[in-house]
Amino acid sequence: MSRRDPAALIDNLALDEESVEPLIRQLYRSLRDLILSGGLKSGAKLPSTRTLARHFRVARTTIVSAFEPLAAEGFI
Repeated sequence: MSRRDPAALIDNLALDEESVEPLIRQLYRSLRDLILSGGLKSGAKLPSTRTLARHFRVARTTIVSAFEPLAAEGFI
């Protein structure tokens, strides 16, 4: 299991504020793709929802809303 620094993971997440795709969906897709590609290994720590919200300058509920389907699908 890779135990990468959660803050380093942020660099691998791409959100486009000008996209028509909602930020929640972009974050969900970006995290899911990272997991499926092996960029985020089993047991690796995710950045906290507060850290991600600060970094992307969005409400924490936006981050939580993106994490919920990932948890429901067993990705996190």
